[in-house]
Amino acid sequence: MRAVVTSSPGGVENLVVVDRPIPEPGPGEVLLKVTAAGVNRADLLQRRGFYDPPPGATDILGLECSGDIEGVGDGVTEIKPGAHVCALLTGGGYAEYVVVPVGQVATIPKGVSLHDSAALMEVVATVWSNVFMMGKLQAGETLLLHGGGSGIGTMGIQLGKAFGATVVTTVGSPEKAEACRDLGADLVIDYKQQDFAEVMAGEGRRADVILDIIGAKYLQQNISVLNTAGRLVVIGMQGGVRAELDLGALLVKRAAVMATSLRARPVAEKAAIVSAMVAQVWPLLADGTVRPVIHATYPLDEVRTAHQVVEDSSHVGKVLLSP
Repeated sequence: MRAVVTSSPGGVENLVVVDRPIPEPGPGEVLLKVTAAGVNRADLLQRRGFYDPPPGATDILGLECSGDIEGVGDGVTEIKPGAHVCALLTGGGYAEYVVVPVGQVATIPKGVSLHDSAALMEVVATVWSNVFMMGKLQAGETLLLHGGGSGIGTMGIQLGKAFGATVVTTVGSPEKAEACRDLGADLVIDYKQQDFAEVMAGEGRRADVILDIIGAKYLQQNISVLNTAGRLVVIGMQGGVRAELDLGALLVKRAAVMATSLRARPVAEKAAIVSAMVAQVWPLLADGTVRPVIHATYPLDEVRTAHQVVEDSSHVGKVLLSP
């Protein structure tokens, strides 16, 4: 089968398409014939040598995909060959075939095509596990999302609104600002033109939950805009890994700072997240309340172009690959 790996850590020129054997599903696993795979910023970090796969995982890139069940391993009875599914992966999505634990697979939502469902698993899992399971966002609260035009941002806006929250988001261009408003964001701040903390203070807004992909650069500002009993969930470090934390400010606000990642979680935890997503989010996809936002799809041979689009942040929503 054809698959994408990195020849060595570095730029997009180090992405190569290689031939690999079709994997065999082990106990509790299924084999998917891939229809499409999502490109995530974590893949860019892995390409550059900053986000190695967990021990035992494939070196083939790709953390989510959609496709058809081609085979099942021992002990798998809940799904049959031929089923159309999307999957949350530890790696391997940039390929024609991939194996995945059955608990990380979901039948595609009604009303969403098999191709488009490749844009769902990583972003829905990230938003659901961090904003709702860890952050415990409630109706009537305010959610602050950094990177509103990203795949995570576009899904976070929609889910925040669907569950009754006010949504504030930061973006880097007027085009992304317009897209976020169209998705329902209540306040959109262009971080290249304005300080988001100053804008929120001027508007009299505080965040009950913040989903942050920036890290150190935004830590003090994030703490300053947290509401009493607010929850800051850090899932990315695009703005650095070290910053001073004012514990006094946290004490006064009775606030919490949490940091987490999805890829290295145990299989059982990922399965629990997928199960919760299917129960809570799939009905919203089926009735059109929430939808995947897809910027473009590229063939596997154009993986370098797909990575460059994500690296340049010139996209709104998800970038996909199709083998």
